[in-house]
Amino acid sequence: MQLIPSHSARPSDDPIFGLHQEAVARAAAGETILDATIGVLLDDSGKLAVLPTAAKAVHDVATIDFASYAPIAGNPEFLRATVADLLASQPDLATSAVAVATPGGSGAVRHAIVNFLEPGQALLTTSWYWSPYSTLADESDRRIETFEMFAPSGSIDVAAFDAALDRQLRSQGRALVILNDPAHNPTGYSMSDDDWRGVADRLSARAAQGPVTLLVDCAYLVYGASEDPRAFLRHLVPLLGKVMVLFAWSASKSFTLYGQRVGALIACTPDAKERESVRSALSYSCRGTWSNCNRGGMTALTRLLAHPESARSSAAERAELKRLLATRVATFNRCAKARGLVYPRYEGGFFVTVFVPRATEVAAAMRRAGVFVVPQTREDGKGALRLALCAVPEGQIKRLVDAIADSIS
Repeated sequence: MQLIPSHSARPSDDPIFGLHQEAVARAAAGETILDATIGVLLDDSGKLAVLPTAAKAVHDVATIDFASYAPIAGNPEFLRATVADLLASQPDLATSAVAVATPGGSGAVRHAIVNFLEPGQALLTTSWYWSPYSTLADESDRRIETFEMFAPSGSIDVAAFDAALDRQLRSQGRALVILNDPAHNPTGYSMSDDDWRGVADRLSARAAQGPVTLLVDCAYLVYGASEDPRAFLRHLVPLLGKVMVLFAWSASKSFTLYGQRVGALIACTPDAKERESVRSALSYSCRGTWSNCNRGGMTALTRLLAHPESARSSAAERAELKRLLATRVATFNRCAKARGLVYPRYEGGFFVTVFVPRATEVAAAMRRAGVFVVPQTREDGKGALRLALCAVPEGQIKRLVDAIADSIS
Protein backbone atom coordinates (compact mmCIF):
# COMPACT_ATOMS: atom_id res chain seq x y z
CA MET A 1 0.00 0.00 0.00
CA GLN A 2 1.64 3.19 -1.19
CA LEU A 3 -0.97 5.56 0.26
CA ILE A 4 -0.10 6.99 3.64
CA PRO A 5 -2.08 5.11 6.33
CA SER A 6 -4.24 8.11 7.34
CA HIS A 7 -5.51 8.41 3.74
CA SER A 8 -5.89 4.74 2.89
CA ALA A 9 -9.55 4.25 3.90
CA ARG A 10 -11.14 7.49 2.78
CA PRO A 11 -14.54 7.37 1.00
CA SER A 12 -14.40 7.95 -2.75
CA ASP A 13 -17.45 10.19 -3.02
CA ASP A 14 -19.39 12.69 -0.95
CA PRO A 15 -22.40 10.88 0.61
CA ILE A 16 -24.84 13.56 -0.59
CA PHE A 17 -23.70 13.30 -4.19
CA GLY A 18 -23.80 9.50 -3.90
CA LEU A 19 -27.46 9.60 -2.84
CA HIS A 20 -28.25 12.02 -5.63
CA GLN A 21 -26.61 9.79 -8.23
CA GLU A 22 -28.64 6.80 -7.03
CA ALA A 23 -31.83 8.87 -7.25
CA VAL A 24 -30.99 9.96 -10.81
CA ALA A 25 -30.24 6.38 -11.87
CA ARG A 26 -33.49 5.03 -10.43
CA ALA A 27 -35.51 7.82 -12.04
CA ALA A 28 -33.86 7.04 -15.40
CA ALA A 29 -34.93 3.41 -14.93
CA GLY A 30 -38.56 4.48 -14.72
CA GLU A 31 -39.25 4.86 -10.99
CA THR A 32 -41.20 7.85 -9.63
CA ILE A 33 -38.44 9.39 -7.54
CA LEU A 34 -38.51 12.38 -5.20
CA ASP A 35 -34.95 13.64 -4.76
CA ALA A 36 -34.50 16.08 -1.87
CA THR A 37 -30.73 15.71 -1.56
CA ILE A 38 -28.85 18.09 -3.82
CA GLY A 39 -28.40 21.80 -3.07
CA VAL A 40 -29.40 23.36 -6.38
CA LEU A 41 -32.55 25.33 -7.12
CA LEU A 42 -34.86 23.59 -9.58
CA ASP A 43 -38.04 25.04 -11.04
CA ASP A 44 -41.36 23.27 -10.57
CA SER A 45 -40.82 21.27 -13.75
CA GLY A 46 -37.61 19.86 -12.29
CA LYS A 47 -35.22 21.85 -14.48
CA LEU A 48 -32.22 23.75 -13.15
CA ALA A 49 -33.25 27.36 -12.49
CA VAL A 50 -30.64 29.70 -14.00
CA LEU A 51 -30.76 33.49 -14.03
CA PRO A 52 -30.97 34.49 -17.73
CA THR A 53 -28.81 37.56 -17.13
CA ALA A 54 -26.15 35.42 -15.44
CA ALA A 55 -26.19 32.93 -18.32
CA LYS A 56 -25.78 35.77 -20.81
CA ALA A 57 -22.90 37.26 -18.84
CA VAL A 58 -21.04 33.93 -18.99
CA HIS A 59 -21.69 33.51 -22.71
CA ASP A 60 -20.55 37.08 -23.42
CA VAL A 61 -17.11 36.63 -21.86
CA ALA A 62 -14.46 37.39 -24.49
CA THR A 63 -12.07 34.65 -25.57
CA ILE A 64 -9.07 36.40 -24.04
CA ASP A 65 -10.86 36.57 -20.69
CA PHE A 66 -11.76 32.91 -20.39
CA ALA A 67 -8.55 31.59 -21.97
CA SER A 68 -5.99 33.65 -20.01
CA TYR A 69 -4.67 32.97 -16.53
CA ALA A 70 -6.17 35.06 -13.76
CA PRO A 71 -3.96 36.78 -11.18
CA ILE A 72 -3.17 34.44 -8.30
CA ALA A 73 -5.37 36.31 -5.82
CA GLY A 74 -8.12 36.91 -8.39
CA ASN A 75 -9.12 39.69 -10.78
CA PRO A 76 -8.86 42.98 -8.85
CA GLU A 77 -12.14 44.25 -10.33
CA PHE A 78 -13.90 41.09 -9.18
CA LEU A 79 -12.50 41.35 -5.67
CA ARG A 80 -13.58 44.99 -5.35
CA ALA A 81 -17.04 44.04 -6.61
CA THR A 82 -17.48 41.22 -4.08
CA VAL A 83 -16.46 43.45 -1.18
CA ALA A 84 -18.88 46.14 -2.36
CA ASP A 85 -21.67 43.59 -2.87
CA LEU A 86 -21.44 42.27 0.67
CA LEU A 87 -20.18 45.20 2.73
CA ALA A 88 -21.21 48.48 1.06
CA SER A 89 -23.84 49.09 3.74
CA GLN A 90 -21.14 49.01 6.45
CA PRO A 91 -18.24 51.29 5.40
CA ASP A 92 -16.16 50.36 8.47
CA LEU A 93 -16.12 46.74 7.35
CA ALA A 94 -15.63 47.59 3.68
CA THR A 95 -12.62 49.86 4.26
CA SER A 96 -11.04 47.20 6.49
CA ALA A 97 -11.44 44.42 3.91
CA VAL A 98 -9.08 42.43 1.73
CA ALA A 99 -10.18 39.54 -0.47
CA VAL A 100 -8.93 36.68 -2.58
CA ALA A 101 -10.80 34.63 -5.17
CA THR A 102 -11.63 31.03 -4.30
CA PRO A 103 -13.32 28.13 -6.11
CA GLY A 104 -16.73 28.69 -4.56
CA GLY A 105 -17.48 29.06 -0.89
CA SER A 106 -15.71 25.76 -0.16
CA GLY A 107 -12.39 27.28 -1.15
CA ALA A 108 -13.01 30.22 1.17
CA VAL A 109 -13.70 27.88 4.09
CA ARG A 110 -10.54 25.92 3.25
CA HIS A 111 -8.38 29.06 3.31
CA ALA A 112 -9.87 30.15 6.63
CA ILE A 113 -9.11 26.79 8.25
CA VAL A 114 -5.47 26.58 7.15
CA ASN A 115 -4.60 30.24 7.82
CA PHE A 116 -6.29 30.78 11.18
CA LEU A 117 -5.73 27.39 12.86
CA GLU A 118 -2.55 25.42 13.43
CA PRO A 119 -2.41 21.74 12.36
CA GLY A 120 -4.14 19.57 14.93
CA GLN A 121 -6.36 22.38 16.20
CA ALA A 122 -10.15 22.40 15.89
CA LEU A 123 -12.60 24.85 14.37
CA LEU A 124 -15.81 25.55 16.27
CA THR A 125 -19.25 25.44 14.67
CA THR A 126 -22.86 24.57 15.43
CA SER A 127 -23.89 21.03 16.37
CA TRP A 128 -25.86 20.77 13.12
CA TYR A 129 -23.51 21.73 10.31
CA TRP A 130 -22.70 21.29 6.62
CA SER A 131 -20.82 17.99 6.59
CA PRO A 132 -18.01 19.12 4.21
CA TYR A 133 -16.72 21.36 7.03
CA SER A 134 -15.48 18.15 8.62
CA THR A 135 -13.94 16.97 5.33
CA LEU A 136 -12.19 20.31 4.77
CA ALA A 137 -10.82 20.23 8.30
CA ASP A 138 -9.65 16.61 8.07
CA GLU A 139 -8.01 17.14 4.68
CA SER A 140 -5.88 19.91 6.17
CA ASP A 141 -5.03 18.02 9.39
CA ARG A 142 -7.40 20.07 11.53
CA ARG A 143 -10.45 18.94 13.48
CA ILE A 144 -14.00 20.09 14.16
CA GLU A 145 -15.71 20.71 17.49
CA THR A 146 -19.29 21.86 18.00
CA PHE A 147 -21.59 23.59 20.46
CA GLU A 148 -25.27 22.82 20.93
CA MET A 149 -26.95 24.96 18.28
CA PHE A 150 -30.41 25.45 19.77
CA ALA A 151 -31.53 26.44 23.24
CA PRO A 152 -34.86 25.05 24.53
CA SER A 153 -36.46 28.29 23.30
CA GLY A 154 -35.46 27.45 19.73
CA SER A 155 -32.98 30.31 19.43
CA ILE A 156 -29.20 30.02 19.19
CA ASP A 157 -27.78 28.67 22.45
CA VAL A 158 -25.45 31.56 23.24
CA ALA A 159 -24.50 30.12 26.62
CA ALA A 160 -23.40 26.83 25.00
CA PHE A 161 -21.46 28.80 22.40
CA ASP A 162 -19.70 30.86 25.06
CA ALA A 163 -18.73 27.79 27.07
CA ALA A 164 -17.35 26.01 23.99
CA LEU A 165 -15.42 29.10 22.90
CA ASP A 166 -13.91 29.41 26.38
CA ARG A 167 -12.86 25.73 26.34
CA GLN A 168 -11.21 26.08 22.97
CA LEU A 169 -9.26 29.19 23.90
CA ARG A 170 -8.05 27.51 27.08
CA SER A 171 -7.06 24.30 25.30
CA GLN A 172 -5.56 25.55 22.02
CA GLY A 173 -4.92 29.27 22.53
CA ARG A 174 -6.96 30.44 19.55
CA ALA A 175 -10.36 29.88 17.96
CA LEU A 176 -11.91 29.87 14.50
CA VAL A 177 -15.72 30.03 14.68
CA ILE A 178 -17.74 29.18 11.55
CA LEU A 179 -21.35 30.33 11.45
CA ASN A 180 -23.44 29.54 8.38
CA ASP A 181 -26.01 32.34 8.18
CA PRO A 182 -28.54 33.38 7.02
CA ALA A 183 -30.59 30.36 5.82
CA HIS A 184 -28.26 27.93 7.60
CA ASN A 185 -27.28 24.75 5.79
CA PRO A 186 -28.63 22.25 6.86
CA THR A 187 -31.36 23.53 9.21
CA GLY A 188 -32.70 26.55 7.29
CA TYR A 189 -32.54 28.65 10.47
CA SER A 190 -31.67 32.35 10.13
CA MET A 191 -30.19 34.00 13.19
CA SER A 192 -32.25 36.79 14.76
CA ASP A 193 -30.96 40.18 15.90
CA ASP A 194 -30.87 38.83 19.45
CA ASP A 195 -28.89 35.78 18.30
CA TRP A 196 -26.31 37.92 16.57
CA ARG A 197 -26.15 40.39 19.43
CA GLY A 198 -25.49 37.60 21.90
CA VAL A 199 -22.88 35.86 19.76
CA ALA A 200 -21.05 39.11 18.99
CA ASP A 201 -21.00 40.03 22.67
CA ARG A 202 -19.41 36.67 23.58
CA LEU A 203 -16.86 36.90 20.76
CA SER A 204 -15.84 40.37 21.92
CA ALA A 205 -15.50 39.31 25.55
CA ARG A 206 -13.54 36.13 24.82
CA ALA A 207 -11.12 37.84 22.42
CA ALA A 208 -9.08 38.94 25.43
CA GLN A 209 -8.15 35.27 26.00
CA GLY A 210 -6.44 34.80 22.64
CA PRO A 211 -6.79 35.26 18.87
CA VAL A 212 -10.41 34.77 17.79
CA THR A 213 -11.55 34.59 14.17
CA LEU A 214 -15.16 34.53 13.00
CA LEU A 215 -15.99 33.15 9.54
CA VAL A 216 -19.53 33.88 8.35
CA ASP A 217 -20.35 31.41 5.59
CA CYS A 218 -23.01 33.43 3.78
CA ALA A 219 -23.48 31.26 0.70
CA TYR A 220 -27.29 31.50 1.05
CA LEU A 221 -27.34 35.21 1.92
CA VAL A 222 -30.00 36.27 -0.57
CA TYR A 223 -32.44 33.45 0.18
CA GLY A 224 -33.25 34.24 3.80
CA ALA A 225 -36.62 35.72 4.69
CA SER A 226 -35.28 39.10 5.80
CA GLU A 227 -35.96 42.13 3.64
CA ASP A 228 -32.37 43.19 4.40
CA PRO A 229 -30.21 40.06 4.39
CA ARG A 230 -27.13 42.14 5.29
CA ALA A 231 -28.67 43.64 8.43
CA PHE A 232 -26.65 41.29 10.66
CA LEU A 233 -23.44 43.04 9.58
CA ARG A 234 -24.03 45.91 12.00
CA HIS A 235 -23.45 43.52 14.88
CA LEU A 236 -19.98 42.69 13.54
CA VAL A 237 -18.67 46.26 13.22
CA PRO A 238 -17.85 46.54 16.96
CA LEU A 239 -15.70 43.40 16.64
CA LEU A 240 -13.19 45.12 14.35
CA GLY A 241 -9.80 45.30 16.00
CA LYS A 242 -10.73 42.57 18.49
CA VAL A 243 -11.81 39.67 16.28
CA MET A 244 -10.70 38.82 12.75
CA VAL A 245 -13.94 38.92 10.75
CA LEU A 246 -14.09 36.73 7.62
CA PHE A 247 -16.79 36.06 5.06
CA ALA A 248 -17.12 33.14 2.64
CA TRP A 249 -18.78 34.76 -0.40
CA SER A 250 -20.14 32.52 -3.17
CA ALA A 251 -21.70 33.08 -6.59
CA SER A 252 -23.06 29.53 -6.78
CA LYS A 253 -26.45 30.15 -5.22
CA SER A 254 -26.83 33.93 -5.55
CA PHE A 255 -26.25 33.83 -9.29
CA THR A 256 -27.16 30.16 -10.01
CA LEU A 257 -23.65 29.61 -11.39
CA TYR A 258 -22.75 26.48 -9.44
CA GLY A 259 -20.40 25.02 -12.04
CA GLN A 260 -18.38 28.21 -12.54
CA ARG A 261 -16.87 27.70 -9.06
CA VAL A 262 -16.50 31.39 -8.28
CA GLY A 263 -16.20 32.62 -4.71
CA ALA A 264 -14.11 34.78 -2.43
CA LEU A 265 -12.74 34.91 1.08
CA ILE A 266 -13.11 38.42 2.50
CA ALA A 267 -11.13 39.33 5.62
CA CYS A 268 -11.72 42.48 7.68
CA THR A 269 -9.21 44.06 10.03
CA PRO A 270 -8.63 47.80 10.64
CA ASP A 271 -4.88 47.39 11.15
CA ALA A 272 -3.18 48.13 7.82
CA LYS A 273 -0.07 46.06 8.59
CA GLU A 274 -2.13 43.04 9.62
CA ARG A 275 -4.33 43.50 6.57
CA GLU A 276 -1.33 43.21 4.28
CA SER A 277 -0.08 40.13 6.14
CA VAL A 278 -3.49 38.51 5.69
CA ARG A 279 -3.55 39.43 2.01
CA SER A 280 -0.12 37.87 1.50
CA ALA A 281 -0.98 34.70 3.44
CA LEU A 282 -4.21 34.15 1.53
CA SER A 283 -2.54 34.78 -1.84
CA TYR A 284 0.21 32.31 -0.88
CA SER A 285 -2.46 29.72 -0.09
CA CYS A 286 -4.04 30.28 -3.49
CA ARG A 287 -0.74 29.55 -5.19
CA GLY A 288 -0.17 26.52 -3.00
CA THR A 289 -3.52 24.89 -3.78
CA TRP A 290 -5.41 25.79 -6.98
CA SER A 291 -2.98 28.48 -8.22
CA ASN A 292 -5.61 30.58 -10.03
CA CYS A 293 -9.39 30.61 -10.17
CA ASN A 294 -11.77 30.71 -13.14
CA ARG A 295 -10.96 33.97 -14.93
CA GLY A 296 -13.99 33.79 -17.22
CA GLY A 297 -16.29 33.24 -14.27
CA MET A 298 -14.80 36.20 -12.41
CA THR A 299 -15.20 38.37 -15.51
CA ALA A 300 -18.87 37.43 -15.82
CA LEU A 301 -19.49 38.00 -12.12
CA THR A 302 -17.82 41.39 -12.22
CA ARG A 303 -20.31 42.45 -14.87
CA LEU A 304 -23.24 41.08 -12.88
CA LEU A 305 -22.09 42.86 -9.73
CA ALA A 306 -20.74 46.15 -11.06
CA HIS A 307 -22.68 46.89 -14.26
CA PRO A 308 -25.88 48.69 -13.14
CA GLU A 309 -28.19 47.25 -15.80
CA SER A 310 -26.93 43.67 -15.32
CA ALA A 311 -27.16 44.04 -11.55
CA ARG A 312 -30.77 45.26 -11.75
CA SER A 313 -31.79 42.50 -14.17
CA SER A 314 -30.19 39.70 -12.18
CA ALA A 315 -31.73 41.05 -8.95
CA ALA A 316 -35.21 41.03 -10.51
CA GLU A 317 -34.74 37.50 -11.83
CA ARG A 318 -33.44 36.34 -8.46
CA ALA A 319 -36.48 37.83 -6.75
CA GLU A 320 -38.67 35.53 -8.86
CA LEU A 321 -36.65 32.52 -7.74
CA LYS A 322 -36.88 33.66 -4.14
CA ARG A 323 -40.67 33.86 -4.48
CA LEU A 324 -40.67 30.32 -5.92
CA LEU A 325 -38.68 29.11 -2.93
CA ALA A 326 -40.85 31.06 -0.47
CA THR A 327 -43.94 29.28 -1.80
CA ARG A 328 -42.29 25.92 -1.11
CA VAL A 329 -41.29 27.05 2.38
CA ALA A 330 -44.88 28.05 3.15
CA THR A 331 -46.23 24.77 1.79
CA PHE A 332 -43.71 22.78 3.79
CA ASN A 333 -44.52 24.64 7.02
CA ARG A 334 -48.22 24.03 6.52
CA CYS A 335 -47.85 20.31 5.73
CA ALA A 336 -45.15 19.65 8.33
CA LYS A 337 -47.10 21.26 11.15
CA ALA A 338 -50.19 19.27 10.17
CA ARG A 339 -48.19 16.03 10.49
CA GLY A 340 -46.45 17.06 13.71
CA LEU A 341 -42.88 17.17 12.39
CA VAL A 342 -40.28 18.78 14.66
CA TYR A 343 -37.86 21.22 13.04
CA PRO A 344 -36.28 24.67 13.66
CA ARG A 345 -37.89 27.96 12.71
CA TYR A 346 -37.83 27.94 8.91
CA GLU A 347 -38.60 31.07 6.93
CA GLY A 348 -36.42 30.73 3.84
CA GLY A 349 -33.43 29.00 2.31
CA PHE A 350 -32.52 25.92 0.31
CA PHE A 351 -32.73 23.44 3.19
CA VAL A 352 -34.64 22.50 6.30
CA THR A 353 -33.79 19.84 8.87
CA VAL A 354 -36.42 17.61 10.51
CA PHE A 355 -35.41 16.05 13.83
CA VAL A 356 -36.12 12.31 13.92
CA PRO A 357 -34.95 9.27 15.90
CA ARG A 358 -32.97 6.62 13.99
CA ALA A 359 -32.27 8.99 11.12
CA THR A 360 -30.26 6.50 9.07
CA GLU A 361 -32.99 3.85 9.31
CA VAL A 362 -35.74 6.35 8.50
CA ALA A 363 -33.84 7.67 5.47
CA ALA A 364 -33.19 4.12 4.25
CA ALA A 365 -36.90 3.24 4.51
CA MET A 366 -37.82 6.40 2.61
CA ARG A 367 -35.21 5.62 -0.05
CA ARG A 368 -36.73 2.21 -0.62
CA ALA A 369 -40.02 4.01 -1.26
CA GLY A 370 -38.34 6.34 -3.76
CA VAL A 371 -37.97 9.41 -1.52
CA PHE A 372 -34.36 10.55 -1.06
CA VAL A 373 -33.23 12.74 1.87
CA VAL A 374 -29.88 13.13 3.64
CA PRO A 375 -29.66 11.50 7.10
CA GLN A 376 -27.60 13.16 9.81
CA THR A 377 -26.51 11.53 13.05
CA ARG A 378 -24.52 13.38 15.68
CA GLU A 379 -21.95 11.84 18.00
CA ASP A 380 -24.47 12.10 20.85
CA GLY A 381 -26.92 9.96 18.85
CA LYS A 382 -29.37 12.71 17.95
CA GLY A 383 -30.63 12.37 14.39
CA ALA A 384 -32.21 14.47 11.67
CA LEU A 385 -33.06 14.49 7.99
CA ARG A 386 -31.85 17.28 5.71
CA LEU A 387 -34.40 18.18 3.05
CA ALA A 388 -33.32 20.16 -0.01
CA LEU A 389 -36.61 21.94 -0.71
CA CYS A 390 -34.73 23.93 -3.34
CA ALA A 391 -34.92 20.81 -5.53
CA VAL A 392 -38.48 19.71 -4.69
CA PRO A 393 -41.41 20.98 -6.82
CA GLU A 394 -44.18 22.43 -4.69
CA GLY A 395 -46.58 19.70 -5.77
CA GLN A 396 -44.25 17.05 -4.30
CA ILE A 397 -43.81 18.58 -0.86
CA LYS A 398 -46.81 16.83 0.70
CA ARG A 399 -45.44 13.48 -0.50
CA LEU A 400 -42.10 14.34 1.10
CA VAL A 401 -43.66 15.33 4.43
CA ASP A 402 -45.95 12.29 4.46
CA ALA A 403 -43.02 9.97 3.75
CA ILE A 404 -41.19 11.32 6.79
CA ALA A 405 -44.20 11.26 9.09
CA ASP A 406 -45.20 7.75 8.01
CA SER A 407 -41.66 6.45 8.48
CA ILE A 408 -41.37 7.67 12.09
CA SER A 409 -44.92 6.89 13.23
